[in-house]
Amino acid sequence: MIAEVAARIRENIQKVIVGKSEIIDLMLVAVLCEGHVLIEDVPGIGKTTLAKALARSLNCSFRRIQFTPDLLPSDVTGVSYFNQKRQEFEFRPGPILAQIVLADEINRATPRTQSALLEAMQERQITVDLDTWPLPRPFIVLATQNPIELEGTFPLPEAQIDRFLLRLALGYPSAEEEDALLVRFERTDPLETLTAVADAEQVLEMQRRVRTVRVEASVRRYIVSIARATREREEVSLGVSPRGTLALYRTAQAWAALRGRDFVIPDDVKRLAPYVLTHRLLIDPQIRLRGRQPHEIVAGIVDTVPVPVESSER
Repeated sequence: MIAEVAARIRENIQKVIVGKSEIIDLMLVAVLCEGHVLIEDVPGIGKTTLAKALARSLNCSFRRIQFTPDLLPSDVTGVSYFNQKRQEFEFRPGPILAQIVLADEINRATPRTQSALLEAMQERQITVDLDTWPLPRPFIVLATQNPIELEGTFPLPEAQIDRFLLRLALGYPSAEEEDALLVRFERTDPLETLTAVADAEQVLEMQRRVRTVRVEASVRRYIVSIARATREREEVSLGVSPRGTLALYRTAQAWAALRGRDFVIPDDVKRLAPYVLTHRLLIDPQIRLRGRQPHEIVAGIVDTVPVPVESSER
């Protein structure tokens, strides 16, 4: 059921997005895990279009928040105001109360405003003036930031980065893909006519089913070994947290389900590790000066941690 519905969603998104099949699959992994995604790439690559296509395909409510230095926390969560006609306080919800939220250029907002997302991303609720409001489900934050332009930006704190399930980069299209893009958008914007192929209830049911994907003890220990290895490397000042270990576990289940399997194999873990673990590592500054990058460290760990030898299919 999961693979069939995911295939329809993937095909629908590809009516708008040219290529990027692996990125779309990783976005579907985030949907199945109800996890948040940090997309780092230059402007004009299609980040907003991808988010809108995903929301329309799932028939989920979508809101976009443009993060700027003058954005206030109340601009994100909402505000309580006194209604003089009714002589009582009322809550005016902010854009965070949507199922899919695009936090555009999240690193341009001040740390105070960035922190307004912390409770929402982890607890799926917001607190305004001591009142707690649950967020609609599924709830997914798709945040973007430009890795090139750093002037006027505020780096995300480690606590917030750790709340993102995946970090992705779309990258430039190939020459063939860019040519196909021109043809596709020649007369009309396909996003305007995109229709839903699933709904929120189906998404929630798929999320429940993903939890039943089998992970053998040997594969589970393999995941733990990879996570613990990040804490033992000399180049790493801060290794992967237990939240990161759980993220690798959940995403491996989702990746297996997308492939039509009800069990996880070590290759699923190896495939997801760079997207789940890289942004959670804090590299020693001296190591960074030597040009050593987090993704290289993760790749080295995955290559050196012994792979389980027994079959996961039994």
